[in-house]
Formats: sequence, structure tokens, C-alpha cells
Amino acid sequence: MREAQPFKNRVVIVTGASRGVGRATAIRLGEQGAAVACVARATDATRLKLPGTVDETARAVNAAGGEGLAVPCDLSKPDRIEAMVNTVMAHFGGIDALVNNAAVTFAGDLDLELKRYELTFAINTTAPLLATRLCRPHLADRNGRIVNVSSAAALAFYSPMMAYGMSKIALEHLTVSSAAILAGDKIAVNCFRIDTAVASEGFMMNSPDADHSTWVSTAVAAEGIVWMLSQPTTYTGRLESMVALARREGIMAEIAHNRGPDPSSPWSLDRARGLA
Repeated sequence: MREAQPFKNRVVIVTGASRGVGRATAIRLGEQGAAVACVARATDATRLKLPGTVDETARAVNAAGGEGLAVPCDLSKPDRIEAMVNTVMAHFGGIDALVNNAAVTFAGDLDLELKRYELTFAINTTAPLLATRLCRPHLADRNGRIVNVSSAAALAFYSPMMAYGMSKIALEHLTVSSAAILAGDKIAVNCFRIDTAVASEGFMMNSPDADHSTWVSTAVAAEGIVWMLSQPTTYTGRLESMVALARREGIMAEIAHNRGPDPSSPWSLDRARGLA
């Protein structure tokens, strides 16, 4: 017997859904009955270096019990983001939630090439801003939810990820600001900050020499993100640490009972260097 489906008849956009936390979030939403627009650049016809495509994720959502829609989109292009939102509305007729998960990082700090710096912000910060703006009227019709996915890199310097960290702290500011702006529309906006090592393909590629056996699965992060989407709209403006949320709410059991250092401590942030 299939478990209860609390997201039945709800439409969720998940960016960066071809792999990693985005893919895991889309599948978990599918298990709970959601219609999921799986957004990323990689498709079956146009694959990238890392594994995974939006088509594969959409099929996995269908197999899980939801309705998956593959929506190829280059999030660095504003017109493509607008086209993506229009595609979702034309197909599903509404939008209940938006998960701004897509992100890129390039090695380099003060010496990072300007074009790569600008691309980092285009995808990690500007795309969530534009998606929020474009989805606003549709989310307002359905008391919508937005979750922005951040990183421990927002809180400290992890060389060579300066631009990535800058883009993520900007995303956190976008979260609290848009939560205040959209409160009158009854749209909840929250941030899920990944501050423990998660075994997504991108994180593992960035840290090839780390002991990946100690990292938690992407499904753990997906559980936390979907939990946040499940809260009432009065739950808004939160900048949630993944680890602290697990401990406080008793969710994400794989990390909830890990009584290690507080994720906001300098020691813990240093240990996470390069893992987020």
C-alpha cells in the first residue's frame, strides 16, 4: 500500500533537479503525490559531465507515484526562466511551491575570472530572485511556499569558493527579505542551509580526496526540504541549519542524533571546508 500523499494535486518546481539534492527532493515529492517540474540544463539528448538528466528525474518521479515534467532550462538566462515558469503554468495550471536548489561553483577566490564570478551569481542568486518574482502571482493564488537551498559556505571563507559563499549569503538575504515582502500574499519563504557533508555528485567531485563514507545521502537533505514545504505559511523567514533542524524537529534521523559540534561553530565550519 502506498503511503499517504500529502502533496497530492500540488505542483512544485525544483531547480537543479537532474542530480543530487534536487533530484532526491523531486523524487520524495513524487512519493507524496506531487506534480514536479524538474528543471535543469541536462537532458537525455544533451548530457553534461556529471550524471543525471531532467528526463531521468521526471521518470523517477512518475515511478514514485507523482507526475514528473522535465523542463530543460539554462537558469543563467532570464528569458529562459520566464519560459520555464510559463511552461509549468501551461502544463499544470498552477504552482504551489518553488525550490531554488540549482547552484554552480568554480575554483578561485580574488583571482576568479569575472565571467565565472558573474555566472555563479546568475545561477545561485539572480535565478532564485527572478523565479520568485515570476512565480509570485501563481504562488499567491495557492498560499505557496518557497525554499532556497544554501550552504555552510555562506557563513565563512572556504578557499577556493569565495564567490560561491558570497552568492549563498546573498541568497539567505533574499530569503528573509522576500519572506517579509510576500507575507501579505501568504507565501512562506525559508532557507535550508546544508551544513553537513551530503554525498551529491557535485560535492563529491569538489572533494575527491574526502572520506565519502561518512557523508549522508541526498535523500536526507530532501526529507528536510520537503518537511519545510509542509509547514503552514506562518512558518516563514527562517534560515534553518540542516543539522540544527534535524535535532530540533527529530527529522532526518541519519543526522538528528549526531551530537557533534553545533554547525555554526568555527570548528564545525572549518571541518566542512570544501564539502558544501
